[in-house]
Amino acid sequence: MKLNKNFANLQESYLFSKIAKKVNSFTAENPNKKIIRLGIGDVTLPLVPVVIAAMQEAVAEMGDAKTFKGYGPEQGYSFLKENIQKYYKSRNINIVEREIFVSDGTKSDLGNILDLFDKENIALIPDPVYPVYVDTNRMAGRKIIFANATQENTFLPLPDRKVKADIIYLCSPNNPTGATYSKEQLKEWVEYALANHAIILYDAAYECFIQGKEIPRSIYEIEGAKECAIELCSFSKIAGFTGTRCAYIIVPEALIFDGMSCNKMWLRRQSTKSNGVSYIVQKGAAAVFTAAGEKQVQQNIAYYMENAKILANCMDALDIWYTGGQHSPYIWLKCPKFKDSWKFFDYLLEKANIVGTPGDGFGKNGKGYFRLTAFGDRENILEAVARLKKLVHNI
Repeated sequence: MKLNKNFANLQESYLFSKIAKKVNSFTAENPNKKIIRLGIGDVTLPLVPVVIAAMQEAVAEMGDAKTFKGYGPEQGYSFLKENIQKYYKSRNINIVEREIFVSDGTKSDLGNILDLFDKENIALIPDPVYPVYVDTNRMAGRKIIFANATQENTFLPLPDRKVKADIIYLCSPNNPTGATYSKEQLKEWVEYALANHAIILYDAAYECFIQGKEIPRSIYEIEGAKECAIELCSFSKIAGFTGTRCAYIIVPEALIFDGMSCNKMWLRRQSTKSNGVSYIVQKGAAAVFTAAGEKQVQQNIAYYMENAKILANCMDALDIWYTGGQHSPYIWLKCPKFKDSWKFFDYLLEKANIVGTPGDGFGKNGKGYFRLTAFGDRENILEAVARLKKLVHNI
């Protein structure tokens, strides 16, 4: 018996585990300090009323023999998939119901989708990036090429025609930088993927925060994308399901390589390896895309985006370079007077009792940058801004 030695190529601890240890240590030594947490991208507002009502109704159904539900379809119940289909249709995107697969989270899907691809494929991943993209490929022993995202290209790398890659990771609005691709920029990536017979894994977890129609919220707004892209999305951000867990992935039937259908492969994979998502949770998720549900979740999104605006205005006032904030709940800032973002993390925690996320944790191009999230209570956001202004003036 041999273990998977690729795990030895991973960092010793997950980024947010390291942050938690640092914060817990500081809190233990300073129990009376009020810590404002703007680090992990976890929502803070509760589930909206229409979702709670739907889940309570589902719980009651499970207590009645006439309406009790046992094992559900691994790919998700039709009532939820139909509502997701309508959500895309409202943006003039036609998705076939059997192309939609419900899951317990985008992070799970990002790891599990790699089952479809040969280990000899080369992954092209932006740097800085959400750590799961990198770690899941390293676990599989797959070769990784990094696309440099820098301040010079506003952290939005475009394809290099000289580079050959098979699996391309894109995230817009981006985590961690908050940067968003335009239709013209996404068109370049789709053209590159089609020319290289590559596949795009498009993480649209934050699409709900995009303001206006000029920025695409789905890769399928780009002609030809259904022949080269898989889209992943989540209820965690649009509806606050971080503690409830529900997501979906779209695998178009047009994705056929070497005579094999990615859609059929994913269906087979999920039927074999996934237990699906509970009926109760899916009933709550379906309520998100009703008229009442969309109105209520939009109120929460508007709350977070106002928080983002407050943080962005703070960066402007302090003359700190940043991206994000306009179409994203994240502010990606250049550390003032610090070249090492972990040192800035420690300084911010010690002097202002604010927790953020060091850019180094997202890749080498994150060195000297820092992420703040707008997922917080308004009072804490305002207090954090006051502390930041005082801190930066004292540096």
